[in-house]
Amino acid sequence: MLPTRAPKPPARGTLSARHVVVGAGYTGLAAARRLAELAPQAEIIVLEGTEVGEGSSGRNSGFANPRDSKIGLSLAQMDRAERVNALTAEGFATLLSAMETHGFDCDLERVGRITGAATEPGAKKVRGMIEGAAAHGFEHVALDAKGMEAVTGSGYYRCGIRTAEGYLLQPAKLVRGLADSLPGNVRLFENSTVMSLERGRLWMLKTPEATITAETVILATNPAIKHFGYWRDGIVTIYTFAGITEAMSEADAAKLGEPAWGLLPAHRLGSTLRRVEKDRFLVRSLYSYEKPVARAEARRVLTDNFHRRFPALKHVALEHVWGGTTALTMNGSPRWGKLDENLYGSAGCNGSGVVKGTILGKRLAETIITGDPQADVTSAYGSANRIAPEPFRRLGFHLVSALERRRCGLER
Repeated sequence: MLPTRAPKPPARGTLSARHVVVGAGYTGLAAARRLAELAPQAEIIVLEGTEVGEGSSGRNSGFANPRDSKIGLSLAQMDRAERVNALTAEGFATLLSAMETHGFDCDLERVGRITGAATEPGAKKVRGMIEGAAAHGFEHVALDAKGMEAVTGSGYYRCGIRTAEGYLLQPAKLVRGLADSLPGNVRLFENSTVMSLERGRLWMLKTPEATITAETVILATNPAIKHFGYWRDGIVTIYTFAGITEAMSEADAAKLGEPAWGLLPAHRLGSTLRRVEKDRFLVRSLYSYEKPVARAEARRVLTDNFHRRFPALKHVALEHVWGGTTALTMNGSPRWGKLDENLYGSAGCNGSGVVKGTILGKRLAETIITGDPQADVTSAYGSANRIAPEPFRRLGFHLVSALERRRCGLER
């Protein structure tokens, strides 16, 4: 849906740099930018396996928030919530600063963030979020069924909460802008998949056409970090799927409520919804373990979830359907920090990568340059638990998924 972008050429020949960042998503780009700011004389290389914006960073639902909408509303852990909100605010401000400094935009629009509930368990969660928003002083509006219908155009939901500080954006435009405005001492190579990583006096990375040596390496590859042999006991790769409708008539688009809104489900396996531009609609749902489902099945489920919420739009089809990966951890905390001598990584954003990935990448760079262990990351997000080995991991995932789908009910 965007104009074609000319990618940077792939890495070729023998190269060297002080720092190499693997992965040009939000985490990797934030790490590279911060490294360049703190060490302006150092040469930095970013290696992206595909093209910027073609991975999960450019294909998510496009939500961003200067305050955390999950832990940040907690009543049970008020101190931790404040620490999480401080990091979230810093990550969001980092993105805004890059946009303002370099003059690119990503259709950023403040519309408020809605969490909607279609079931009684979901409504109970929403009530807790309303209490948490009040306790933390978050500007918000509690929505009953009629209020939800007025905002979304759908009579599907029982209730919801709308916090004032919620933003929608075009994620591919954002990640492209971040990549194309990197500082002068950063070289970005696209279509440069890292085939191997070996430690000697320096780290050596090999791509199909290049051999690169570096003093320090950051693996900002989210679930793909497991392919390098790290954190296999702490991360599960999840595929999730989304679709965008064809452009609608003006009469049909008018049935989608307010001109711009985005909705997150009360249950984590529920459907995420948002209006896209003036005449399209996005629905994101459906999870699969370690491998994608068939495209036809993804289209069927996403279409059903859309039409159940908007029965008057059953004649509207999904034009684009796609899948992408994210990394989940058992307790929702990221895996982050030092992996080996002069080797660092970040993974397990648990589906909140735009802002959280930005702050985690920024903090990794600060750890490397200053030596500060960045205790605020661990104190806010905690540490990821270990996950049982296969085949128990797969069996456990499917068991938990089945239970969660039953609890999710109409939130799907």
